Amino acid sequence: MRVKRAALVSALVLGTVVSGLGTASAQTESSSVKPAAWGQCAADVLAGLPASVTPEERARLTCAVQEVPIDHSRPRGEKTGIAMMKRPANDPSRKIGSIFLNPGGPGGSGLLRGAVSKNYFGASVLDRFDVIGFDPRGVARSAPLRCFRTQEESDAVNAGWSSLPITKEEIGNTIRSAKAYTDYCKINAGPLLNFMSTEAVVRDLDMMREAVGDKQLNFVGFSYGTLIGSTYVNIFPQKSRAIVIDGNVDPRLRLTNGAEYDRQRTQGFEIALDAMLKRCDSAGPAKCAFAGNARQKFEDMKKALAKGPVTLPNGTKVTLADVIGRVAGDLYTVARINTLVPWLQSVHAALNPTAAAFSVQSVVDLPAPLNNGGGRMDVDPLADTPYTADDSYFAVNCTDKPFARTNRFWEQTATKWEKESPTFGRYQAASDLLACPTWPTRNPDRWIGPWNRKTANPVVVVGNYYDPATQYLFSQRMAKQLGNARLISVDSFGHCILGRSAGADAVVAKYLVDLVAPAEGQVFQPNVQPFA
Repeated sequence: MRVKRAALVSALVLGTVVSGLGTASAQTESSSVKPAAWGQCAADVLAGLPASVTPEERARLTCAVQEVPIDHSRPRGEKTGIAMMKRPANDPSRKIGSIFLNPGGPGGSGLLRGAVSKNYFGASVLDRFDVIGFDPRGVARSAPLRCFRTQEESDAVNAGWSSLPITKEEIGNTIRSAKAYTDYCKINAGPLLNFMSTEAVVRDLDMMREAVGDKQLNFVGFSYGTLIGSTYVNIFPQKSRAIVIDGNVDPRLRLTNGAEYDRQRTQGFEIALDAMLKRCDSAGPAKCAFAGNARQKFEDMKKALAKGPVTLPNGTKVTLADVIGRVAGDLYTVARINTLVPWLQSVHAALNPTAAAFSVQSVVDLPAPLNNGGGRMDVDPLADTPYTADDSYFAVNCTDKPFARTNRFWEQTATKWEKESPTFGRYQAASDLLACPTWPTRNPDRWIGPWNRKTANPVVVVGNYYDPATQYLFSQRMAKQLGNARLISVDSFGHCILGRSAGADAVVAKYLVDLVAPAEGQVFQPNVQPFA
């Protein structure tokens, strides 16, 4: 039996969709969810942990796979597996229960998040809770939804997709690439394709809660994870104990008008960029290398790069799309903002080659590309290289967010967004607005409300003033839409904040442990501000 169980767990973690599990499984379907079978984590899973996880901490980690229906309306149908990792409570004799974590995305792998939960929580929380990270359905080690069979297929289809399509040729190639991408998804994605909604993830999460023996859910969700948390409390309000959501979406808008949601999301990036440039000038060149009428320098840079790329002294070519893409990504954390500004100054210097500019540029230490493209930037792929990514981002967004079913008017929409949001409008339009109109599902099951069902304990909603990806207005709307919520705010840059604001962390810990909700409207400071 032990060998058979190990084989099943291995198959699920490797992404196999399981069906026809036999008499024993059929019998359990009519009863309550089976307890999670925790065991040793696979060596390759543990290898992904950062060095900050000590050998002692690694030794305490356990893993399991939760079997769930692909289609929750057909609980006896095909199954898939949700990979989970648990960091046990430091003091099991005083354990309150489990906290489930989701890092967002959608499509973000959360399996290792429990193992690094000291990044978010102090001893008062870690002593009293098991912390469980998991990969949602279709993500990473949970039956990854893949639109391609090989990396070569992916590269060929995505080669024409521009992150900033401006010319007629770029726009045409990008629209054709988006259509080809969704065609490949229809062919290759398999049975999960029609069941990737947030509602499905939430129903998986409720089964996971039952499998670990908790009567009510404790959950901390970041970014897209706030949609998971807000959906859970409205489907299962009586099963919600302590729910914390950080970096919030606007659930009602996101689930009813995908294009308008993305248009407003773009404005959050503009707000964050404007505040960052003003803060840079206030800090001065000693602390911010790009200071000195930073906004005008940035606008001049965009105009110059619109005519063609510039080459830095190290030989790197920088395009307008490179600048906008990097700025969008680096606004996510203060640490990345602090490396962004010297890079911007190096681009400015290359565009304005004066002695003074080059003296600044010469001392810039440019960071390496993040994650080295998943380790693929240095490798020439062989023919039929296995495709190891997943396509859960679009699978979730194109299921949840309604868009017009045509790309005929993409160029007009992108131009409109660009006028409203001059830096990020077109860049944002070259994503969901391109892929979702031809996504190969029709009328999928998805939760569209209500959003105001009352929970016994308030949901704690956390919002940063200068969050680029989920603007602060969305956190305000989330708090108003939920039936019982408390909004706390942080006067901070970056996307999400837990673990980086001592004041916010303290009130969240008090809430998780003692169910003492923070007072409405409190404003906290981050541990670190840009250019400090």
